[in-house]
Amino acid sequence: MTKTEKYQHEFIQFRNELKSFIYRMVNHRPEAEDIAQDTYIKAFKNLSSFQGKSSFKTWTFSIAANLVKDSFRAKQKWGEDWQDLGKEFNQENKEILQDKVNASHTSEHGKFVIREHINFCFTCITKTLSLTEQICLLLKEVYHFKVHEITLITGLTEGKIKHSIADARKDMSRIFERRCSLISKKGICHQCTELNGIFNPEQDAYIETNKIKMVRASERGNYDELLDLRLQLVKSVDPLNAEGTNLHNYIMENCPDWAKHQMSKQVKPQ
Repeated sequence: MTKTEKYQHEFIQFRNELKSFIYRMVNHRPEAEDIAQDTYIKAFKNLSSFQGKSSFKTWTFSIAANLVKDSFRAKQKWGEDWQDLGKEFNQENKEILQDKVNASHTSEHGKFVIREHINFCFTCITKTLSLTEQICLLLKEVYHFKVHEITLITGLTEGKIKHSIADARKDMSRIFERRCSLISKKGICHQCTELNGIFNPEQDAYIETNKIKMVRASERGNYDELLDLRLQLVKSVDPLNAEGTNLHNYIMENCPDWAKHQMSKQVKPQ
């Protein structure tokens, strides 16, 4: 087996993880596919520069992370209320909601599954973080990279990485405590059960949510623990190959435009 063949075999072993990481970052399937392909091409074009100071997987993820950063230069960080604004837009534009219903019923991956929506919601909330916080949080908490490996992927110091992860966890816990009705009686977001009623009314939302460990543990009120349980669920869902992939991808891709449309209506003319 040649050196190239050896690393091609390794690449196949982590290819799905790589594509999943890229997708969670860019939230656009065609763009994620393009970046994954560009990562492969760049990695094997520059294979002679790989010196083995890290694993081949870590080195390849560093290429992907840099390509993701390039794609983010033209993107805006999500506001904490963008999901709410997207909901408002859909309520005012019934044809958009009907398009989603039609897609859900006709698509092979259009089914609404509550645990997958919790994963989707997690991704939406990560979009409110800084790019550095997103990358560090996902690499450490979802893709199991050690801090010293993340330094090689990002070029950041261990101190900066640990600080970014701590800040990301703090913000995520705060937002979920305020928003998520599954874990907080004060939660303002009931999207899981609302969308379940639209897209999968035969699924009993109460029964399904209470199968989820995070929901059962919510009475203890430890939001750091609840974030860890949420992360366990997120790690179990492949966002590119789940039952509701197409439905959630449609919402994810369009939510920024829906939110910006609603915000433009709130701006009063001078």
